[in-house]
Amino acid sequence: MSSEIFNPNPTIFAPSKTKKSAHAYAKPHSLWLDDGEHTEDEDFDQSDEPEGIDQEEIFELIRSISDPEHRSMTLEQLAVVSAPQITFDPKYPDRITVEFTPTVPHCGMSTFIGLSIRVRLLRSLPQRFKVDIKVKPGSHQSEHALNKQLNDKERVAAALENPALLEVLEQCLSTAGHTEHE
Repeated sequence: MSSEIFNPNPTIFAPSKTKKSAHAYAKPHSLWLDDGEHTEDEDFDQSDEPEGIDQEEIFELIRSISDPEHRSMTLEQLAVVSAPQITFDPKYPDRITVEFTPTVPHCGMSTFIGLSIRVRLLRSLPQRFKVDIKVKPGSHQSEHALNKQLNDKERVAAALENPALLEVLEQCLSTAGHTEHE
C-alpha cells in the first residue's frame, strides 16, 4: 500500500442516527437476542419465503467501515456512503446497487473502498443477493475503469488473495457494525 495521502484534509460529516435492528423482545443489556420471554400475542413469521432487506439495513452494514486513508473516520462520516445511494432493481429485488462517492476526484483509495463495501456485503448477505458496486457518476476521474474493476469477479478474487491488501481490508472492516450511537 502506498503511504501517499490523497486527501489530507477531508470534510467530516455527522453520522445519522442508527436504527435499532434488534427484535422488540431483545433486552437492552442482555447477552442474548432472545431471552426466551415472549408474550402470547407475538406473531412469528413461519413462512418459507426469504426475508426481504431494505436500504437502511444495507446502509447499517456499510456505514461504519473505516476509511482506508483516514482510519479513525468511517465512510459515513466522510459522506462516501449514504442510504440514498443504495438502490434495488424493481424487477429483481435481490439485485442491489451500492454507489459511493470518493472524497476527491483523484482518490487512489477508491478501489479499496469499493472492495471493502463488497467484502462486507458478501460476508453479511445471503448468497441470493447480487451486489453491484459503483462510483457515483462524475465523482472520479477513472469512473469507468473503477466500476469495471469492482464488479469483475476474477479481479476481486485476485485482490483478496493478496496478503497485504487483505490485512488493510480487515483493519477497515474491523469497525463495521460498530456505531457511535449504539
